[in-house]
Amino acid sequence: MTTAEFGKAVRRWRDRVLPQAVGLPAGGQRRAAGLRREELAMLAGISVDYVTRLEQGRASHPSARVVETLCRALRLSGPERAHLFGLAGLAPPGPGTVPRQITPGVQRVLDRLTTTPLAVYDASWTLLLANEPHKALMGDSSGWRGNQRNAVWRKLLGPPGRVRHSAGIRRVFEAALVADLRAAAARYPADLGIRRLVAELRGGSERFVELWDSGAVGHHEAARVIVDHPEVGPLTLDFDVLTVAGGDLRIRVYTAEPGTEDAERLAVLTVLGTRRLSG
Repeated sequence: MTTAEFGKAVRRWRDRVLPQAVGLPAGGQRRAAGLRREELAMLAGISVDYVTRLEQGRASHPSARVVETLCRALRLSGPERAHLFGLAGLAPPGPGTVPRQITPGVQRVLDRLTTTPLAVYDASWTLLLANEPHKALMGDSSGWRGNQRNAVWRKLLGPPGRVRHSAGIRRVFEAALVADLRAAAARYPADLGIRRLVAELRGGSERFVELWDSGAVGHHEAARVIVDHPEVGPLTLDFDVLTVAGGDLRIRVYTAEPGTEDAERLAVLTVLGTRRLSG
């Protein structure tokens, strides 16, 4: 890896991204028109210190996940993305691996949904991006690492989440997630991440083994769920899964029926973000 060249490239591309183009305010005292380091760090889900060390050539061997999040935050084109991976000493994901790129066009659509809690997952249900309203609603996911970022792992092996399911709905949801993962494993046979994920799930979850070995099928449908928020209380929300043609992405979206108390409390969460409501 050429650490100096990697840092120069990140800095050069950071300078060209206009804050308003990524949903950030453009006001205040700015020495340049582009993103500040703290803004890039927020968009990429990494620390400001790490961005600084990368740009100054003092951090070596960033992971593929870090490079991918920088590519998304910097709105890089396909050739630029491949170049940044090369500077990091990494090969861009190949055709036999799960695509994890959020194209600039899809990203622009997401940037405009600033008041709607949403999260973007790849074909294996690994979290790629969660916006600020989603973090406020479901909890901050920026510290999750490895399989902690995978929705199948979290549902079957992880700690309890905030979404309240009946036993029947939970079983249907689990079946749909495992069916999606099995399909992704078939489409992307060279993806080592899926192999490791499946091995860990097989070793830790009898429910996963039951669903995987039985060939269970399922699909996601629109549903109404209850989210138990620790500060504003339970919210009844509509839950939808949208798919992105060509990118093999899944977008989870949560909305509230207009004019309801749930909509008012969801709006409060959106305005206040992840700050403590009682603070």
